[in-house]
Amino acid sequence: MPRRHDADAGGAPDVLAAKAALREDVWDAMSRPGVTRFPGPRNRIPNFVGAEEAAERLRTAVSWQRSRTVKANPDSPQWPVRQRALEDGKLLFMAVPRLADPKPFFLLDPSRLTGTPRAASSIKGAARSARKVGVDELQPVDLVVAGSVAVGEDGARLGKGGGFSDLELALAAEAGLVDAHTVIATTVHDVQVRAAGEIPVTAHDFTIDLVVTPTRTIEITRRGRRRAPRVRWDELTDEKIAAIPLLQRLRPAARR
Repeated sequence: MPRRHDADAGGAPDVLAAKAALREDVWDAMSRPGVTRFPGPRNRIPNFVGAEEAAERLRTAVSWQRSRTVKANPDSPQWPVRQRALEDGKLLFMAVPRLADPKPFFLLDPSRLTGTPRAASSIKGAARSARKVGVDELQPVDLVVAGSVAVGEDGARLGKGGGFSDLELALAAEAGLVDAHTVIATTVHDVQVRAAGEIPVTAHDFTIDLVVTPTRTIEITRRGRRRAPRVRWDELTDEKIAAIPLLQRLRPAARR
């Protein structure tokens, strides 16, 4: 059996178990023909039929049209989003998978691409067209696009359990690149959208402002001011810190 992505996650065991059960439920629902795409949904941010339509729908959103700088996850279902960001002349930041590099972000400048926006916005293409940069080399972000396993109608988000999206956002926030006003969007299949209150939320989880599927757009009304994301060192395991060079460098003296 593959190792679960939340195997090195910190946090309350009952919450981790509830999240893991919900992921299995969503992956089961996405395994149906006409929903999933190669290589299948399980143990990943699942690619889905209609990802291009969701990206086109996101393209019509006011927050997209106003944005000049976009940060997007590197997963397959958001590839059409990354492509359209470059086509629309936006500066694109894309995390190196699992943040596994001392410079953990790709910087893609639409005026300096090797190949087409489609090719450049893939993982392999980014390695050719982009340059790797550290957090200190990024620019303030207007729009964040996150991948999701599930998202609630209340904006609660469930990832695949590794915590990398939370860390990316926390590191960006601590560097002053995102703030309480930055819009966070996700593109998902309709079966990934869950009722309000169904997805467990912990203190380190960020919430979504804009949910876009192939058939609809859900704008989430925030209740109060969004908490500023931050790295919660007490919830990070030594295994997680050891796997991410940037966290090793930033680790507080008390954890060394």
